[in-house]
Amino acid sequence: MDTFENFQSDTASSYGGMGVVDDTSSIYTANTSSQSRVPVDLESLSITDDRSFTSSPNGHSHGGHGKTGSAATIDEDFDAVLDDLKDEGQVALPPHACSYCGIHSPASVVKCLICSKWFCNSRGNTSASHIVNHLVRAKHKEVILHSESPLGETVPECYNCGSKNVFMLGFIPAKSDTVVVLLCRQPCAAVSKDISWNPALWAPLIDDRSFLSWLVKPPSEQEQLRSRQISFQQINRLEDLWRENANATLDDLEKPGVDDEPQPVILRYEDAYQYQNIFGPLVKIEADYDKRLKESQTQTDITVRWDLGLNQKRVAWFGLPKLESGEVRLAVGDELRLKYNGPLHTPWEGDGHVIKIPNNVSDEIGLELRRSEGVPIEITHGYTADFVWKSTSFDRMQLAMKTFAVDEKSVSGYIYHKLLGHELEPQVLRTQMPKRFSAPGLPELNHSQMFAVKSVLQKPLSLIQGPPGTGKTVTSASIVYHLAKMNPGQVLVCAPSNVAVDQLTEKIHATGLKVVRLSAKSREALDSSVSFLTLHQQVANNTTNIELQKLIQLKNEQGELSSNDERKYKALIRQAEKEILGAADVICCTCVGAGDPRLSKLKFRTVLIDEATQAAEPGASISLVRVRRVIDGVIQNA
Repeated sequence: MDTFENFQSDTASSYGGMGVVDDTSSIYTANTSSQSRVPVDLESLSITDDRSFTSSPNGHSHGGHGKTGSAATIDEDFDAVLDDLKDEGQVALPPHACSYCGIHSPASVVKCLICSKWFCNSRGNTSASHIVNHLVRAKHKEVILHSESPLGETVPECYNCGSKNVFMLGFIPAKSDTVVVLLCRQPCAAVSKDISWNPALWAPLIDDRSFLSWLVKPPSEQEQLRSRQISFQQINRLEDLWRENANATLDDLEKPGVDDEPQPVILRYEDAYQYQNIFGPLVKIEADYDKRLKESQTQTDITVRWDLGLNQKRVAWFGLPKLESGEVRLAVGDELRLKYNGPLHTPWEGDGHVIKIPNNVSDEIGLELRRSEGVPIEITHGYTADFVWKSTSFDRMQLAMKTFAVDEKSVSGYIYHKLLGHELEPQVLRTQMPKRFSAPGLPELNHSQMFAVKSVLQKPLSLIQGPPGTGKTVTSASIVYHLAKMNPGQVLVCAPSNVAVDQLTEKIHATGLKVVRLSAKSREALDSSVSFLTLHQQVANNTTNIELQKLIQLKNEQGELSSNDERKYKALIRQAEKEILGAADVICCTCVGAGDPRLSKLKFRTVLIDEATQAAEPGASISLVRVRRVIDGVIQNA
């Protein structure tokens, strides 16, 4: 009996008469022997013959329709029979069938090496081929061809450096007409001096969002018509499902609750409750995804090199293969949990924060452990690293939106309606303009920068825009200087990234204002250009409290304090932090850091958010509601 596969297969030896078949049969100079293949004869599988006699699941024969009926009737009957076969479980796609549409011609499919799923080079109902869609959505970069494809079971990789990133790979025809060479765009193709090929002829393997046809053959029109039809939205939902369940299928999309799409973001909201009801589920989705991503990044069989830091804390140095492949992301300050469950030591685990990530000098990660007791430093092999997920930033976003909805005094009336997208008459503040708009310690402002400063000082809500290099940071620092001098109360300065906060902190400090850089606890051990301005450093350098200095010294020497000394130490630290924050003119932190409990009792009149358009709206709202909580008046926001 002919099966469904017969109607979707295609000859692997036909490449549409393209002249590059001979070139690609020896795509690597290290493997130039072409494999002889027996061409598949599909002449006996003509659609007319197969349609005219098809066995049904119960053994009866259906014949004659294709010879007497119209073409439409033939197609309808044929599709009905195939549907019946599928329903009866008689048709099973091969393991190498496309995970999206089911196309399984060996010449048209490739396997993702990261998730081991197969995808075809067909676009279907999308603008990109299925394999490219998957690689982009899943952030995977390595593939392997089918063993029965014209090029055999081959992993595309750079001939020079071995890189397998298909988005960086391209080919150069060698001067020999039977060879093409794969090279990555940077640096191999650019710096190659080999006389056997011309780097100027380099072309990418992926063009117009699909693999080149000589590498992965596009399925025939007939195959695509017979394949499972899948939309771009279904692809996105299926990729999301695979993050939770790698074995999920399109059928799982039909289960109750899976297809529940969150409400879309709109430009105008009725009230703060509608705002919260729309953004709240989106933050929850992002939090769930971030948690799954962190928890899926466990690395096993890690080799550790132990060291002792200057602060007498244990530092573990090791490499993460998934980080090198780009599969996971890691930033300084992230928390990791190192475990050992081998036979050479009792089970051990320790938490720490990342103090170094791979760079041009070294591929090692530095993890400073919180506790140095019981660390199996004599053992270097067999460790496991887990990413520690924390919900702090997402919890603060949800709390900020709840505060915005429930507390009518969290923001002024003007800001409230502006945030919801309501149309309002422009509002001008009555303030006395400074004689000089340039701030001390900073470069002189040009006319456009001075106009921006003047405009911000006169409006309750402002947005400064400008291309890179136009002095937005200097302008922002000048605005903060004048706001601090003109208005009573402190100024809160935020940005979505720590780098942006540090740069602005440095500029504002140059004006002579008292600046405090509030860092997350996990980043306090990290060095930066503004370390001397961080709250924990200012506390440590505060010589007015002799008792606190003695406890800090004792803790540094012994590593820990007695329970009584620990309680006294924490109380004195809190008191010192309160005094330093209260005396500051400007406090700088990230948008999420604005939700730090240490700022809950402070009264801010003004907030400036640098790089505001790069911040998520719920993240930016943390600083907005924090600032307006106790102020009954106007807020400037740049």
